[in-house]
Amino acid sequence: MSSVIASTRFSVLDRSRTREGHDGPEALRDSVRLAEEAEALGYHRFWVSEHHSVPGVAGSAPTVLAAAVAAATSTIRVGTGGVMLPNHRPLVVAEQFGVLESLFPGRIDMGLGRSVGFTDGIRGALGRDKSAAEDFAGQLGELLGWLDGTQRAHPQVHALPAEGLRIPPFLLATGEGAGIAAAAGLPLVVGDLRGREKLLSAVERYRREFRPSSWAAEPYVVVAGTIALAGSAAEARRILIPEAWSLAHSRIHGVFPPLAPAERIEARTMTEKERRLYENGLRGHLHGTEEEVVTELETVIGQTGADEVLVTTSTYDRTALVDSMRRLARITRLTPRRGASDMLL
Repeated sequence: MSSVIASTRFSVLDRSRTREGHDGPEALRDSVRLAEEAEALGYHRFWVSEHHSVPGVAGSAPTVLAAAVAAATSTIRVGTGGVMLPNHRPLVVAEQFGVLESLFPGRIDMGLGRSVGFTDGIRGALGRDKSAAEDFAGQLGELLGWLDGTQRAHPQVHALPAEGLRIPPFLLATGEGAGIAAAAGLPLVVGDLRGREKLLSAVERYRREFRPSSWAAEPYVVVAGTIALAGSAAEARRILIPEAWSLAHSRIHGVFPPLAPAERIEARTMTEKERRLYENGLRGHLHGTEEEVVTELETVIGQTGADEVLVTTSTYDRTALVDSMRRLARITRLTPRRGASDMLL
């Protein structure tokens, strides 16, 4: 294994994707089980996401799900990838993370994003509109102020039990968001691996504009993307198929369907547009055998200088997903927890 991979952390983000024949509650329980697997294999963090009224995604309340994940594990760091700050009042977000950190001290990460609602209807239900993200830097500053006790907009109001607790913040961002992360002196989470030029541009801007803060003395880059490993390149590609089809379907119909088995998707008769979007959804991800992915990882980490890689793979076949995680843990020489062999599928 190269020194560049050996010096890089590896973590997991699970979006609690629903699958045909398996409902939302089961998807959430699957996320908790996957966190247990990730911990057993030696991954550094396990994060969950926030999506509202998206039929193919069950994860709508990331801090609640993070609490379940943290309760089911004991050593892996747990967090959000991320809480969409424009959807919430900063005080409430601070309070929620304060509770998490109080219950699971030293293990909680606060990953934050700047998206707001998926559609006009969802934004209306949330009491937000597209402009809600325009003052993201201000919202972020207020949130951080609730944590360190420096906010002055609301005198005599305190975010309890969060105030004074050390809860590491991360910013999920590209483009303008990379500049916000740099100005605030926060670690940056950036993806995806398919848009390599855009990713590299965001990382370069972040490093160039980074200003040290009480949260981070120097830049910290987490690169996020889909990584799939299997015994052959063809098997690894099959892991990618359910998500690629779901994404293609969403681009045409505006809805993410539950993930379907790869063999049924491959047997579909697709329109020309569906086929084009589907094939595009399969391109650019890191996938293949262990030997092939090692080479690709070395390239990505070398290009970005990433401190950490956040694996965001979703698929229908959970056994294949865990096997992929196991293979990645092997090639990156993660240190399994004692007794891990008894926990793996």
